[in-house]
Amino acid sequence: MKKAGQPGSAGSSMAGPWDVVLRDEAALRQAAVVAVDAALLEGVLMRTEAEPNASEVVSYAPFTLLPSAVPRALFEQAYAVQRDFNLLVDAISRDKGFLERTLASTIKVDDFTARLFRIHQQVLEEGLAQSVFLGINRSDYMFDCGAASPPALKQIEINTIAASFGGLASRTAAVHGRVLRVLGKPEEAARLLPNDPAQGLAMGIAKAWELYGSPSAVVMFLVEKAQRNIFDQRCVENKLWDRNIRVIRRRFQDVYEQGSLDDSRRLYVDGQEVAVVYYREGYVPSNYDQQNWEARLLLERSRAVKCPDIATQLAGTKKVQQELSRPGMLEKLLPGHAEAVKRIRATFAGLYSLDMGEEGDRIAATAIASPERFVLKPQREGGGNNLYGEELKQVLEKIKDSPERTSYILMDKIEPQPAVNYLLRAHSPLKASKCISELGIFGVYVRQGTELVLNEAAGHLLRTKAVEHADGGVAAGVAVLDTPYLV
Repeated sequence: MKKAGQPGSAGSSMAGPWDVVLRDEAALRQAAVVAVDAALLEGVLMRTEAEPNASEVVSYAPFTLLPSAVPRALFEQAYAVQRDFNLLVDAISRDKGFLERTLASTIKVDDFTARLFRIHQQVLEEGLAQSVFLGINRSDYMFDCGAASPPALKQIEINTIAASFGGLASRTAAVHGRVLRVLGKPEEAARLLPNDPAQGLAMGIAKAWELYGSPSAVVMFLVEKAQRNIFDQRCVENKLWDRNIRVIRRRFQDVYEQGSLDDSRRLYVDGQEVAVVYYREGYVPSNYDQQNWEARLLLERSRAVKCPDIATQLAGTKKVQQELSRPGMLEKLLPGHAEAVKRIRATFAGLYSLDMGEEGDRIAATAIASPERFVLKPQREGGGNNLYGEELKQVLEKIKDSPERTSYILMDKIEPQPAVNYLLRAHSPLKASKCISELGIFGVYVRQGTELVLNEAAGHLLRTKAVEHADGGVAAGVAVLDTPYLV
């Protein structure tokens, strides 16, 4: 879980659904043993840090002992706005002028965004070979209890590349159901919602594969060197095999060494035609060396359906997120969709530009004076990058007069209401923690030419972390998997 948010001081803790259960430590210890075995049985698995590329010894992915209370109205709101966000991301990815204007200041100071942008320009100049487009994203939210008003759904960010944990999230509710039954809560267990993002993600990939129109072509998962989270990906992969769609797993290096395009820019890797490239890497600078950049260019130039194509990756940058919050911007991008615009805007937290000029000077000064009110976000995916409090203040003081500040955006800090839970991690003692949660909704859409042929919300992911951790996702080792219990 990436972003913003520190524990809220607002009001006293609401009475939680597990208050009575939490008083019986012996029962919780017993339940934790059952929970770990249930996670292994259900396939909530990760490879170990010591051996990220072998499945000889594996462990359970970290998760909460108890499902976390989530306000039903906000959960439903998050689902209701997901198809609007799909439309928006797709519209941004097709708007060359918007991306160019929005990222102009960022690409001057952020080399990674600049290189992605150069590939984007190069592909457009050559003319797109790709005619089918597949988007798989995850929009992440927290429940803001900061003001005296009722809790509000606030978007932290939208991930448009390699949005993970759709597979393991499909298997977590069963584990929490088992735990609740063991703790004498069968009715509550029955109320946990079914959730199968892996099915929704596979449905999108399968639709794109079908529209590509070559039955012998394969789907290529583009994967990292260290593949600790392989089981999350295998959940989606297996659903594709079930549909008789062949899947291969390759790294950038393999594409560089064995990839080629034919005269009509069909992509071949190891002599196999590739219909869909599903990126599970390529979102941070450390994923690239010169060869990997060349491989990325080859993929982008090809006719294969990229998930995401490079324009859609750029649509997920923090700078774009901040630009969307400017008055009138959503109306420009989604003309004729007034209701969608309203639903989207309701989820925005305050976002501020640090571009050079008076507006940027003013907001930088405000943040230096009251650092506890803000989060400073660089143009990075993957968690563990945001700055808070004293650290935010020090960095801003250092860069406040330099163009370097334009590689960051500033966001209001969200104040979720903490709740007590137990975070289960291999080789960690069992102890109660004050925790906060982040809800992600998976979105899937497929466009052929200009026609949207699929636009769905595909399931959810709840991640929870102890309040002392400001930042960082499950893969980054801070947040753990969770299941929403609607209240």
